[in-house]
Amino acid sequence: MTHSPKHDSHGGHDKHAGHSVDMFRRKFWISLVLTVSTLVWGHMLPQLFGYQPPPVPGAQWIAPLFGTVIFVYGGWVFLQGAWGELRQRLPGMMTLISLAISVAFGFSVAVTLGYPGMPLWEELATLVTVMLLGHWIEMRSVFQAQGALQELAKLLPSTAERITADESTETVPVSALRVGDVVLVRPGARIPADGVVLQGKSRVDESMITGESLPVRKGEGDEVIAGTVNAEGSLRVKVMKTGEGTALAGIMRLVEQAQHSRSRAQDLADRAAFYLTLLAVGAAGATWVVWTWLGADSAFIVQRVVSVLVVACPHALGLAIPLVIANSTALGALNGLLVRDRRGLEEARRIDTVVFDKTGTLTLGEHRVVGMYVKEGFSEDEALKLAAAVERDAEHPVARAILASAAARGLSVPLAADFRAIPGQGVEAEVDGRRFWVGGPNLLQSLKIEPEP
Repeated sequence: MTHSPKHDSHGGHDKHAGHSVDMFRRKFWISLVLTVSTLVWGHMLPQLFGYQPPPVPGAQWIAPLFGTVIFVYGGWVFLQGAWGELRQRLPGMMTLISLAISVAFGFSVAVTLGYPGMPLWEELATLVTVMLLGHWIEMRSVFQAQGALQELAKLLPSTAERITADESTETVPVSALRVGDVVLVRPGARIPADGVVLQGKSRVDESMITGESLPVRKGEGDEVIAGTVNAEGSLRVKVMKTGEGTALAGIMRLVEQAQHSRSRAQDLADRAAFYLTLLAVGAAGATWVVWTWLGADSAFIVQRVVSVLVVACPHALGLAIPLVIANSTALGALNGLLVRDRRGLEEARRIDTVVFDKTGTLTLGEHRVVGMYVKEGFSEDEALKLAAAVERDAEHPVARAILASAAARGLSVPLAADFRAIPGQGVEAEVDGRRFWVGGPNLLQSLKIEPEP
């Protein structure tokens, strides 16, 4: 089963469809190095700190050269985003950023070629670099949210043991399994595909689906789910569903659909960003007209126009809701909470009554030793130490809880010999020359032991 998270065609981070975290990180660091050089040999820092830039041949061309590289290399992603917005007739944050850096670049080129005024190479370089940093952080958050889908995909094993016609086994990729194949699932292994048990008895840990910490007993004719763990005996399973047809794939689709669906708040934010963009462009135009009428010089006017475009950029408005929902749905998926639609998540604020199942939802979904009753002749530590010794080689969640409790008390657990699991009852082993059993009511019945009231 393969899975490739895709960006939604709308929403705050859709402007970066096809882009990667590595790309933004690389563009940011390269632009940062060039920006620092532009600032060092520019005019702002020397005036601010009162120093003379180090003399190098052609120093007057450092800012124009590096500024141009930053505009083309670092700013291209914003220009592409603006073009996409304009084609969809939905100007937004990318349009504002592109207008700001394009105006600054065009004016700086004109001044460098002889037009009177002060170039804005430093402002241009700083603006592009800061915007790259912001979008790098944004993309990292988005991909971390989508990483929840990858964590779900890891539940599926990469290979399976397929039984051939001569009853031998062959190791094949899970993607090579077909409906009707029979696979051997050994104790402790994950089930590679949805299917039906043909032969064998075991207990299967289905906590990834149900949240139930106790393994479920499985025998001939019982259905098993891909990604769940075979806890005890070997099973022969006939494959009924593979790839995108498995229950695990369905869960992953639900998570992805939830991340890509749109909420009312998101639609409202997009409309607000659209109108704010128009307002910002109008304000920038008014700034140009007013300062020109007042007789300000061109460099002063361009600086104000660029400032208006940048300050008015509705970046937070466009990003906040998509990022919050993407991260919340992903975090929920990792904790067993599946959201089918963002509107449903949004409507959750109206809920006044919630009905929960207990195990794995209100509880941790794992066993712990919370109390002990010890018969006379044994201390709690001694009884726990012996139980842990017997359970050392067991795979049952109760065994893990007993071992964890012994470790928490700092007990030295002795080695056991002749370990044997008793399906449906418990385990037995020999410790220090004596035979011990650990189990539940079924084990007591088989040993004809009546528990004390």
